[in-house]
Amino acid sequence: MDNLFIVMPAYNEEANIEKVVSDWYPILEGKGEGSRMVVADSGSADRTHEILVSMQQKYPKLEIMSDCLKQHGPKLIAMYKYAIANGADWIFQTDSDGQTDPNEFEAFWELRNQYDAILGNRVVRGDGKSRKFVEKFLCFLLRLHFGVKVKDSNAPFRLMKNTLVNKYVGRFREDYNLPNVMLTTFFAYYKENYTLRVITFKPRQGGKNSINIKKIIKIGWAALADFRAFKREMKKK
Repeated sequence: MDNLFIVMPAYNEEANIEKVVSDWYPILEGKGEGSRMVVADSGSADRTHEILVSMQQKYPKLEIMSDCLKQHGPKLIAMYKYAIANGADWIFQTDSDGQTDPNEFEAFWELRNQYDAILGNRVVRGDGKSRKFVEKFLCFLLRLHFGVKVKDSNAPFRLMKNTLVNKYVGRFREDYNLPNVMLTTFFAYYKENYTLRVITFKPRQGGKNSINIKKIIKIGWAALADFRAFKREMKKK
């Protein structure tokens, strides 16, 4: 049976984390014995870590990473590498804010023998028009820099084969902010065997989003230089 690692970054999610873990943990049932749920909770200033620790007795396959950088992107990179190193056959990434629906996972899992990656496509977004605009602009930049057409580059609902993630995750420096965006770009650019599937995307279920428009602009500005560097590297390869 395939080992599945569900990986989630968390940052100040005390309002959501207990419900999100409780909702997603049953997905591990029927998967390989080595399957795990991994939550990266470095840097939280609220009770997120305390709540996670209290849940480990009830959920023995719940693991907490607290030794990685606190930003979302670096947490993803650390968890992807951790999952690969610890026997994951498949890695599923989602976020800990309650915006994604566990009931939609099974349709992705059923496609795993046909594709090396199944990525979410947020056609309708519950997190506001500004976030949708940012994603559309990001996809425009990817087309401009890399010549790829992607509909949703950064959806936090993605099932990926360990070998596919391992093929590309080493290209990221430890503190890189947009690994999911570039993974999607690599999959499209190198014509990997992947597909998109429409998912629902609810409003944040509680707490406050730590990423505001000002931070998005700052990350986006830095991303332009990173995109150019990735493009030069991809041309050499």
